[in-house]
This record gives sequence, structure tokens and C-alpha cells, in this order.
Amino acid sequence: MKLISWNIDSINAAVEHKSARGEMTWSVLNNIAEATPDVFAIQETKLKATGLTKKQANAIAELFPDYHVFVNPSLARSGYSGTMVLSRQEPLSVDFPKIDAPGDMDMEGRVITLEFANFYVSTVYTPNSGSELARLDDRGLWDDQYRRYISSLDQKKPVIFSGDMNVAHEEIDLKNPKTNHHSAGFTDQEREKFTTLLGAGFTDTLRTLNPDVPSIYTWWAQISKTSKINNSGWRIDYYLVSNRIADKVTQSTVLDTGKRQDHAPIQLGIDLL
Repeated sequence: MKLISWNIDSINAAVEHKSARGEMTWSVLNNIAEATPDVFAIQETKLKATGLTKKQANAIAELFPDYHVFVNPSLARSGYSGTMVLSRQEPLSVDFPKIDAPGDMDMEGRVITLEFANFYVSTVYTPNSGSELARLDDRGLWDDQYRRYISSLDQKKPVIFSGDMNVAHEEIDLKNPKTNHHSAGFTDQEREKFTTLLGAGFTDTLRTLNPDVPSIYTWWAQISKTSKINNSGWRIDYYLVSNRIADKVTQSTVLDTGKRQDHAPIQLGIDLL
């Protein structure tokens, strides 16, 4: 079973591909389509509150024919956040859960969960703590509620979940840990919450397969023209699985996006089907 997850940073920018970056995004999306994943999870879709436009839906359908498409746009703010999942197999059920998160976070389209016969597949776009850590406290509450939600699924069936989790867990997971100790995504609070999530019964698949391998990143800042060239990145996108199916994982990798900065897709191989 092959799964891919990607923070695309705007479906529309990819579909329109009018800029150089849009062209690169469209190229990556085409590469993912050619890989024919069983499940493709997308974060930060930035769709309107009404979901995909006709043009966007047609473009997705052309790239991913015969996939079931599930969209969770932000209702709190149009063109912001949002998630989407494409699945080759029709799930038993689909949920767009509210997890009792603070503020408008539950209305920002951040989670989609697909139920299959023997497992769940879920994706998440975790809120960023923001500049000057303005949302750090709310982020901590989100982390607690999300952990409770995923744990509730895990009590029923094993869970495979992925997404932009907006935290580099350990110093090995970013290029410059010392200068980013108080930056959003690498505060002690966020890292401790991620440790607690793993402690609730989940496995970081990439790090388990590559325990001591440095310089594996999934995000490179766009504001620095040399971040990708210098591989000055962060690993903030993850595939996590319930501990009891961790031995079924055969692959957990970051896909190449060439010169494109921002997030790279991640891929999971697991023997469940």
C-alpha cells in the first residue's frame, strides 16, 4: 500500500500554474499522479469555503481519474488552511471531525479521516504557533485535543495519519536547532507535545527507519533563496502509525521536488492491504 502526503500551499496556484513556482507545483502534482498512490492526502489547499471550483475539480479528476475525492475547506476564512484526501478505494466512511479545538481552529478544515475495514487513514494540518508565538497556547490546546482524537480512533482500529504537523521534533530534524530554539515549530512546548503524542502509542515512521540519519527535511523557507540549495530545512511533515502496525511499514521517504522550496511530499509504504 502506497500513501503520499503533501502540504501543497494552494490547489489553485497548482491548477493555474501561471507563475514559475506554480509550474513547479503543477509538475510535482503530476509526478504524484504518475506514482498512483492508494491514498493521497493534501494540506493547505487554500480553497474557497464552497470547496473546489469546477476548473479545479476537473483538473484533479484528469490527473487522478477513478479516485474518490474528499474536501474539507476552511469555513472560518476563505482561501486559508484546508485539507483534501484522494483515495483509490472507496472508504467505509469519511469524517471531518471537530475536536473541540480553541478559537476557530475547528472551522479551518484541518482534519479528514477515512475509515477502511481494518484501519483508519487521517490527515491533519496542524496550526502554526505564529510570529512571536502569538498562538502558542492555543496550539498547545490543539495538540492535546488532536492527540485525544487520534487515540480514540486507535482504540477501535490502527491508524495511519500524516500531514504538516508544524513541529521539528528533535535537533536532528532541522538544520539550525540552536538559533531556532524559540521559533515557532521548535519550542520546548511544541516538541514536548509531539513526544506525548508518540507516547500515546504512535510511531514516527521515517525516524524509526532512519534513526540517526541527519539532513532529512520536508520544508525549506521560501523567504531565503538559498534554503533549498544549502539544504537548510526542517522536517515538519510526518507519517505516523499506531505502534501495533509499525512493523508493517516498508518505506517512509521524502520525495524530490527539485528547486521548489516550501514543503516536499512524503511517501509511506505499508503492507496492510
